[in-house]
Amino acid sequence: MSGPGRARSGALVIVGAGGFAREAAQAVRDTQAADRAADRAERWRLLGHLDDDPALHGTEVDGVPVLGGCDLVPELPQARLLVCVGSPRDYAVRARLVRRLALPEQRYATLVHPAAVVSDSSSVGPGSVLLAHCVLTAAVRVGAHAAVMPHAVLTHDDVVEEFATIASGVRLGGGVRVARGAYVGAGALVREHTVVGAWSLVGMGAAVLADVPPGEVWVGSPARRLRAAGPAALRELAGGQRPGGTGETDTTGPRPATRMGSPVI
Repeated sequence: MSGPGRARSGALVIVGAGGFAREAAQAVRDTQAADRAADRAERWRLLGHLDDDPALHGTEVDGVPVLGGCDLVPELPQARLLVCVGSPRDYAVRARLVRRLALPEQRYATLVHPAAVVSDSSSVGPGSVLLAHCVLTAAVRVGAHAAVMPHAVLTHDDVVEEFATIASGVRLGGGVRVARGAYVGAGALVREHTVVGAWSLVGMGAAVLADVPPGEVWVGSPARRLRAAGPAALRELAGGQRPGGTGETDTTGPRPATRMGSPVI
């Protein structure tokens, strides 16, 4: 899907019932309200949450029912899904769940909050969620199953690969690549044309001025290596990469043609 407002209508199920899932459910409600205000058909009909915690089954979360565990997915063949799980403590869980579900790409929805700003030159992959007031300025590519939290700003030519998480208030300079599964913490700043490596984590408030290698945790201003990423992230780095991939992040990609990154005419 490219740009907001083009999602297909239909039933929707959110996998997970924690903080991210509740935010996504609220974004669905806000989308429905925007559709009603614009006198058009609502794009989504939220059936409920799926969560593997049996204590939640049959309960409601913010008024939305928890239908059961992920084993109910085969019973909901018409519903599209969003996998809304993950935190800095385990930001690889979204990839594990998507692998476990083994669904075709078209089973996943793309959710863009009506208050998000997505340029028509940008694109957002299936299963991804963009929350309120995030901005994609120009030619930004967000891959599948990515999460972009409120007030994040992604500027020209940024690439956010699948399963990456951009927390609230993050600012990415132009031409930044956030590689597969990486997690950029709240309020972090990332210098233009730098790379945050696959399954790495950047701490909240960090200022990233140089490439972050895959599978590491960087914090501070300027950001420096703190330690290796956690075991779950390192397992993804070692074995959960794309078919045929190496798990290594390409840090030799195009650099700006001029100091300011402007095209040479």
